[in-house]
Amino acid sequence: MTENQPLPPDPDAQQPSGSRPPEPQLLKSPPAQAFRGLSATGLARSFGPVHAVVNMDLQAPSGQVTALIGPNGAGKTTLLLMLASLLAPDKGSISVMGIDPVKDPAAARARIGWMPDTLGVWEALTAREILTTMAKFYHLPKAKVAGRVEALLELVNLAPLADQKARVLSRGQQQRLSLARALIHDPDVLLLDEPASGLDPGSRVALRSILRRLAAEGRVVVVSSHVLAELDEIADGAVFVNQGRTVLAQSVEQATGQGRSYAIAALDPASLAAALTGLGVPFEAGKGRRTSVTVAVEREEQAAALLRDLVGAGVDISSFAPAVGALEETYMNMKVEQP
Repeated sequence: MTENQPLPPDPDAQQPSGSRPPEPQLLKSPPAQAFRGLSATGLARSFGPVHAVVNMDLQAPSGQVTALIGPNGAGKTTLLLMLASLLAPDKGSISVMGIDPVKDPAAARARIGWMPDTLGVWEALTAREILTTMAKFYHLPKAKVAGRVEALLELVNLAPLADQKARVLSRGQQQRLSLARALIHDPDVLLLDEPASGLDPGSRVALRSILRRLAAEGRVVVVSSHVLAELDEIADGAVFVNQGRTVLAQSVEQATGQGRSYAIAALDPASLAAALTGLGVPFEAGKGRRTSVTVAVEREEQAAALLRDLVGAGVDISSFAPAVGALEETYMNMKVEQP
């Protein structure tokens, strides 16, 4: 993927409707600003006896990247399919930039870019042909199709492979093509199911950059991923789900400010253990190949103080950092049950 500037978002923006004048001699609070973005409330969906989604809520504001996090079988893909208007909920409501996708799926789909976890159909077509066909489906002006296709091929670093059939592309290359396909009509809402799957490290870095820029342009970006460490760098907030239910909604700032596990390594592990014992700090042996210990820290200020105390005690610290990412810490503390 490259750093090409994506095309600007759709300038048409729905404004909150006006409110009635206040009743005589009765003061009322001004109307709340209408939520702009993607929202879902009380969603449920079953497939026969299987309750894939039981009760899920989600709010993904414009201008932000929202992570969708949960174990396998939690209902994430079913939720994304309902948000994309590809699956009707049994219960609940969805708003896509103010549009109800159940009542008006065509209008909703015009605002949504959907990237499934696999490229899917049309493996006999070339990358250029796939994007050109998608542009026609979305009724892009004929004169603009070629330019839009070329811009997206450059964006996802597939220009040298533009005329290769999709079936010969690697898993990572197909993922990049799938992202370009989702962006072909310049959507306001982007829904991504495991977008980093199969990407090499360089492409993952480029993906992070692209998604952050898309959000900065005012778009809604929802990312479902099991790579939680990367989500710390991409997301503004996260919705945690398990067993078909929303468990928690949390901003990355909140996740970063919560209690964390820190991994500490020293040149002399014995001196580190002795110093922690002397400071009255409980610790456990680290779980990685490297000799280290983990300690529970409530706040970053406490972590800074502990590092200062250890150095002051003469311990040669070689590594001092959170043991896992902020969102991963929240996920692990949820103690979700694997299906």
